[in-house]
Amino acid sequence: MASSSYDVVVIGSGPGGYVAAIRAAQLGMRTVVVEKDQVGGRCLNYACIPAKAVLRSADILQEVRDAGEFGITVGAPEVDFAAIGERRNKVVKTLTGGVAGLFKKNGIDLIEGHASVTADGNVRVEGTSDGEIQVAKGVIIATGSVKKPIPGTQFGGRVIGTEEAWALTELPRTIAVVGAGASGTEIASAYARLGSEVTLFEGLERVLPTEDADVSKLAERGFKKQGIKVHTNTFVENVETTDVSCRFTYGDESGEVDWLVIAAGRGPDVEGLGLDVAGIKLTEHGLVHVDGALRTSLPNVYAIGDLVPGPALAHKASDEGIIAAEAIAGNETHPISYIDIPRATFCMPNVGSFGLTEAQAKEQGHDVVVGKVQYGAVGAGTVYGDRAGLVKVVGDKQYGELLGGHIIGTRATELIQELVNVKDLEGGYAEVARIVHGHPTLSEAVMEAARGADGWLIHG
Repeated sequence: MASSSYDVVVIGSGPGGYVAAIRAAQLGMRTVVVEKDQVGGRCLNYACIPAKAVLRSADILQEVRDAGEFGITVGAPEVDFAAIGERRNKVVKTLTGGVAGLFKKNGIDLIEGHASVTADGNVRVEGTSDGEIQVAKGVIIATGSVKKPIPGTQFGGRVIGTEEAWALTELPRTIAVVGAGASGTEIASAYARLGSEVTLFEGLERVLPTEDADVSKLAERGFKKQGIKVHTNTFVENVETTDVSCRFTYGDESGEVDWLVIAAGRGPDVEGLGLDVAGIKLTEHGLVHVDGALRTSLPNVYAIGDLVPGPALAHKASDEGIIAAEAIAGNETHPISYIDIPRATFCMPNVGSFGLTEAQAKEQGHDVVVGKVQYGAVGAGTVYGDRAGLVKVVGDKQYGELLGGHIIGTRATELIQELVNVKDLEGGYAEVARIVHGHPTLSEAVMEAARGADGWLIHG
């Protein structure tokens, strides 16, 4: 690649990078994306999208198994794991092809190669053709994150990360998952329902440890109903892998599985970016230090997504990409309120949440009020066959403020958005309580939980 020039260079084409590039192009800036792997980044190719495709197959399987409860008689379902993999690959190809189409539609160039930032704020590319890109306005670094092993282990053999777990070509007979956060519980829930014998380990005292305690309790109950062996306050040690299995110890016990999946954390993908040479400052946790507009310490260089502080979520990266592109264009921007970003976990049961947990709200000194309603309190919970789902609203009694929302059960990942929207529009739980909801819908449980917080629960 000969030396060239662009207004904006985006390094990485995941949900943060490709959205940033499109927004930059919309704002009239000549834009190029540099990607060292596949268009769409890890999320579309190896993580978020493949995960949800496999989870959807597990959901359908569960619905078939439960069909008799709804008066539908079917034969015993069989899992064709190869076909599940084919559909997963088709979904990935469709979505990554869509991103490539959006690049073409918006006049965005794509360069394959490894990019690094130079000390003067330009971008060096090494790949099929080497060269330097002269940057007129700004660089947006959006390289995401990489898997991290647990202490005393390394990836290889039968020890894999989450990306490899979703790409397995044969259904494991046995699988152990280390880390019961969002990624780990999704893997455990998917493979348990598809027929694998699954063991789930968490070093902290409960599964989904960053969620509200009420949600964690119901989630663990749901996991055990799926046949998952759950071990909390437990660390996996002495890991040994062979060509056919992985052995390990936990406490006074030992285990052996076909695959050991480590889903206990990720780190920013900064290797080879030249941040040290460019003088870009990092935080004490190794993340890129940015301001509210995602600017780094090097003028005209921005960083977004898993590289910077805040939750490591694809939709957070996308919004940051928009902010960075608009800041480069000279538009007025506003920093993200990270606490109010919705969190979605697609295990069974689904979990959706935002804001503070009840415990966090109390720790911060709020005059806490809570409204809790089970799905069974509204008609749709019984209609959909999920009476055990729960909606929990956490508020501040003095000001009527919505501090947090926590939902577990059918379509929780969709239902949580209502509470996020109300909070963003500066409404409180009293406003949610008086918004007319359709009947019979699961969203009525959100309304009832808000009424509970406001002191006048009708159903429940």
